[in-house]
Amino acid sequence: MRSNVALRASTTSAHRWSRFSSSPSSTRRRQHQRQHHHLDVQHRPSRPVRVAAAPAEKPTVEEDTARVLRVRYHRKDGAYARWGAHVWGRGAASPTPWDAPLAATTDDASEWVTFDVELSDISRGDGSVSVLIHKGEAQDCRVEDFDATAAPEVFLVSGYSSAFETEPDLTSLPKGDIEKYRAIWVAERVIAVPGDFANDGDSFTLVSSSTADLKVTGEGVVGGDDVVTVVRSGELPSSVCAKFPHIKAAGYRALEVPSSVNVRDALKRQIAVAAVDAAGKPTDATGVQLQGAIDDLFAYDGPLGAEFGVNDKVTLRVWAPTALNVALALFDEPRGEETRRVVAMTRDETSGVWSATGDDFKDKYYNFEVTVFNPTTGKVSTNVASDPYARSLAADGRRAHVCDISRDDLKPKGWETFEKPKFTHPVDCSIYELHVRDFSALDETVSASARGKYLAFCEESSVCVSHLKKLADAGLTHVHLLPSYDFGSVPELPENQLSVDFKELAKLPPNSRKQQEEISKIAWSDCFNWGYDPVHYGVPEGSYATNPDGPRRIFEYRQMVHALASNGLRVICDVVYNHTLSSGPSDVNSVLDKIVPGYYHRRNFDGFIEASTCCNNTASEHYMMDRLIVDDLVHWAKDYKVDGFRFDLMGHLMLSTMLRAKDALQSLTLEKDGVDGKSLYLYGEGWDYAEVEKGRVGKNASQLNLAHTGIGSFNDRVREGCIGGSPFGDPRMQGFLTGLYYTPNGAVDQGDQDSQRYRMMEDGEKIIAALAGNVRDFVFVNRHGVEVPSSSAAWPDSNVAYAGEPEETVNYVSAHDNETLFDCIMLRAAASVSLEQRCRINHLATAIVALSQGVPFFHAGDEILRSKSLDRDSYSSGDWFNRLDYSGDTHNFGVGLPGEQKNGDRYDFITPMLADTSMRPSKEFIEEATRNFCELLSIRQSTPLLRLQTTRDIQRRMKFYNRGPAQTPGLIIASINDGDASTPGLPSLDANYKRVVLAFNATPNEISHHEAGLKVDFAGVDLELHPLVGGVTADAVAMRSVFIEGVPTIPPYTWTVFVQHR
Repeated sequence: MRSNVALRASTTSAHRWSRFSSSPSSTRRRQHQRQHHHLDVQHRPSRPVRVAAAPAEKPTVEEDTARVLRVRYHRKDGAYARWGAHVWGRGAASPTPWDAPLAATTDDASEWVTFDVELSDISRGDGSVSVLIHKGEAQDCRVEDFDATAAPEVFLVSGYSSAFETEPDLTSLPKGDIEKYRAIWVAERVIAVPGDFANDGDSFTLVSSSTADLKVTGEGVVGGDDVVTVVRSGELPSSVCAKFPHIKAAGYRALEVPSSVNVRDALKRQIAVAAVDAAGKPTDATGVQLQGAIDDLFAYDGPLGAEFGVNDKVTLRVWAPTALNVALALFDEPRGEETRRVVAMTRDETSGVWSATGDDFKDKYYNFEVTVFNPTTGKVSTNVASDPYARSLAADGRRAHVCDISRDDLKPKGWETFEKPKFTHPVDCSIYELHVRDFSALDETVSASARGKYLAFCEESSVCVSHLKKLADAGLTHVHLLPSYDFGSVPELPENQLSVDFKELAKLPPNSRKQQEEISKIAWSDCFNWGYDPVHYGVPEGSYATNPDGPRRIFEYRQMVHALASNGLRVICDVVYNHTLSSGPSDVNSVLDKIVPGYYHRRNFDGFIEASTCCNNTASEHYMMDRLIVDDLVHWAKDYKVDGFRFDLMGHLMLSTMLRAKDALQSLTLEKDGVDGKSLYLYGEGWDYAEVEKGRVGKNASQLNLAHTGIGSFNDRVREGCIGGSPFGDPRMQGFLTGLYYTPNGAVDQGDQDSQRYRMMEDGEKIIAALAGNVRDFVFVNRHGVEVPSSSAAWPDSNVAYAGEPEETVNYVSAHDNETLFDCIMLRAAASVSLEQRCRINHLATAIVALSQGVPFFHAGDEILRSKSLDRDSYSSGDWFNRLDYSGDTHNFGVGLPGEQKNGDRYDFITPMLADTSMRPSKEFIEEATRNFCELLSIRQSTPLLRLQTTRDIQRRMKFYNRGPAQTPGLIIASINDGDASTPGLPSLDANYKRVVLAFNATPNEISHHEAGLKVDFAGVDLELHPLVGGVTADAVAMRSVFIEGVPTIPPYTWTVFVQHR
C-alpha cells in the first residue's frame, strides 16, 4: 500500500523516496507514478552514467540557448518517431511527466535530433539536470545529474551508457558497451545473449580481466588477460528457461562455455562477451551478469554470521563467492579506528564462504573488507561491509556486533515460559497497524526516556498502553508494527537527531505553510520515518532503543513483545525484503551489494538494478536471496517470538519464496523452538506490476497467485469501493460511503445522476465481495439481477475477488499509506454533510471491515478519527503530522498544510478545508468513535458466524438482499445462517444465535426496505439487535434500527447487527 512520491535522481537512495498504494490495475499504478513524479521509480538507474570526452571540437552554441541545455541524440537506425526525453532535476525549469516527454526537433541535414531542456534560475544553487530518452516503456540512453552550469549541451548515442560533452565521431565509436551487462551467465556452461546481439555468422569470445582493465575500442575489447572462444549453441536449455522465463521470452540465445574454462575462477573477474565478423572485425561487446552461474556453483545451506562455540570461540562466516579476498576488521568500540585490527579470512572454494575463528571475538564490533569486482563501477575495489547475518549492531549499522543473542541476560524475566494469547485460525485475527514511534512519542504519561521507544509498550499506566489494553479487551488480537528492523532513514544517536519547537508550530494558523516548511528542514535528521529503508534485516532498529550501540535493542524489543502478550496482543512484523535502501560499493547503507555485487538484486537486460519498488529491488528468484529471507523470518519467529509477518510489496517476491517461508515457519514447534509455527500468520501487498507483472521473472506472490496458499493479501477493492476513486486519482472522487449519488460534492465531474447510481451499485458489489471474504467462487446476484461469482463483481472477470479461502483476504479501508480514514472522508464529503455525519461515515467504514469475513485490518487511529492534516504520504512528515493522541485531548486536523512535495498539487482545495476548524472533532466525537470500534470488535468475537473459516461455509451460509437493478443503492443487507429448515445438514457453529443479519445504510436517509425475499426468508423469525449493539456506544440513532416481519428499518449513516436467538 503506497502513495507515491517524487524521487531524487541519485545512484543510491539516501532515504525512502517512494511509498505505493494498490490498484487492481497495474497500468493505473504506473500512470499515477508518472503523473506525480519527476522520475518514475521503475526507471531509476542504479549506477552512475559516465560523461565521456569525445575527439570532436565543441561546437558554438547560440547566445539564446544560455538558459537551455541542448541534448543531442543519435540513433543509427534513424527511427526517432515517438522517442522523447524525460527530464528531472533541480536545474530543470519544467520537469516532465513520464507520459508527456519532451519532443525532439529534427534537422534533415544532421545525424542528430535535439531536445531543448529549459533551465531554471541556476545562477544560485544546484544546476544539475537529468535526462532519460524513452519511448513508452522502452528506454535508451540517459545522463544523470549533468551540470548544466558547466556545459550548454550534451550528446547521447543510442545503445551507449556514456554521455558525451562534445560531439563524438560516430564512425569511430566503440563497437559495443561493456558498461551494460546484456549477457547473462545463466548456468555453469551457458551464457545467454540477446537475440539482437551481434550478427548471424559472427564468432564470440569470453574476455576477462582479474584487474578490471577491460575497455571497448574500435578494435574490440582490449585489456583482457584471458580470452576463450565460446560457441553459439542455439536454444536455451529447458532448465534455464524454467528459472529465467523472462530471458526466454525476450528471445535470448545460448553460448556454450567450454569445459576448459574454470568457471569458479572466472566469476571473480571482470568479464565481457565480444563478437567479431568473419573478417575479424568487432561487431559488438557487452558485460556479463553472473547470477545463474553463481547459483549453479555456489548455492549454500551451511552456517553464516556468528557461530558461538566452546571456550569463547567464535567463528564468523560470510558468503562471498566472487570476492578476490575478504578480511575481517575487528574493533573494541562501536566507533573510532584506534582499536582496529585486521584478521585474515579463509575461503572455502566449494561454497564461496570466507571464515575466521578466534577466542577473543566475543563482544567485538566488526566489518568485512571485501575485495571484489563491482559491476556498478567497472572496477575492483575493497568494500567495507557489515554482516548481512548480523544479529547486533553499532549505532546506524556502521558495524556489526559479535553478540550471542541467546544469552540469559538478553531475555526479560519469564521470556522462555510466557504464554502467547490464544490463536485458533487466521480469521480470528483482528489486526491493528501501528508505528512504534507514533504510539508514544508525544504521550506525556510515558517516561521521557521511553517515548517513541520499544519500552513505551511496557508502561502499563500510560494513556497509550491503557488504550491498547482497552482494544485488546474488546477483541483486538494483533498489533502490526511498521518496520522495526534496522533501517537507514533515521539517525540513531540522539546527538545527531534534530527537532522543531512544537509550541511554536501550534501558534500558527491551521492552514499555514510554515509547519511543513519547518518539518521538511529536518525531515532526514529527525527521529521519524516509516522505516521502509532496510539495511540489516535481522536486527531491531536502534532509534527505538534507549542505546543503539550493542545488545540493548535486543533486550528491549523482547520486553515489548512480552508486554504486548501480557496485554492479550500478538505481534506482527512489517518486513521489507523486496528492496534494500542502497546498493553499490561505497554507500554506507549498502550491505549485500558490497559483498556479492550484482547478485542479490534484480537487474534489467542492461544490467541496471530494477527500482520499481522505490529503491534497489532484490531478487528472491536467486537462491541465496531466497535463503536470506527464509532464514531471517525464522530468526525473528524464534529469537523474538513474533507472531506473524506483513510483507511489503509481496508481489515482488517469488511465490516459491513465500511458500518456502511458510513451510519453514510452520515447522517450528513449542517443544523444539519455543514457538508454535502454526499460529503465525503471513500476509502482504500482493500488487502485480512492473518487471514482475504476470509472472515475467517467475510466478510471483501476487493477489491472483495466492489462492489456496493460506497466505493473505490486502483487499484494495473494498477500500476503493467504500472510499471512492483510487489513490492515483483526484482525492475528491466519492464512493459508496462518502456521498456518491446521494450527496455529490460538486468538486469533480462524477457523471450524471444515472451514472453515479450505477457506480454506487458497482462499488456496492466490491463491498459485498469483501463481506463474503473476497473469495472468488462465492456466488451472489449482481446489479443486473444475474448470479455471478465474486471474481466478476462490479464487471465481468474483474478479479475483484481473488482469494481461495477467507484467511487469504485482509480487508481494510485505510493504512499508513495515503490519507487516514478520517481525512479520506473529509476530502470527499459534500459541504452539506455535517461533522457528526462524517464521523458516522467513519464508523460505517470500520464496521464494514470488522464485520466482513476474512481478516480485518485497521490503521492505528481509525478508532479516534485520526487526521494527518490531509497528508497523503506522511512517511517523512515527522511527529507533528503523524501525531497519535489516545487521550482525545487534541486532534490533528488543521495543524498546517501537509508537505508541499507530496501535497502541493492539492493546496488549492485543501487550504480552505484546513482553515475550517469547526470540522476538527471534539473529544466527545473521538470517544464515541473509540466506543464504536470496541463495540465492533466485541461483536466480531461474539460469534463464529462472523469468522467463517472456509469458502464452502461462506457459500452455504451467506445471502445478500437488495440486489438486482431495482435495488436501493447505498443499502447492503446480508444474512448468515447457522442452520434451519431451509438448510438441512448445515452444522451448527454458534451456541447462541441461529442467524445473524448485517445491515449498512450509507445514505443520508432512513430506509425501510420491503423485499419479498426477506419476508419469505424471515417469516415468523424474531430478530433483535445484537446484545452488544449500543452496549458500548449508547448510539441513540443506531438503536432505532428494527427488523419487523421481514422489513428492516435502518437510520441514515448507520450499521447494525440483528440476531435470531436459539
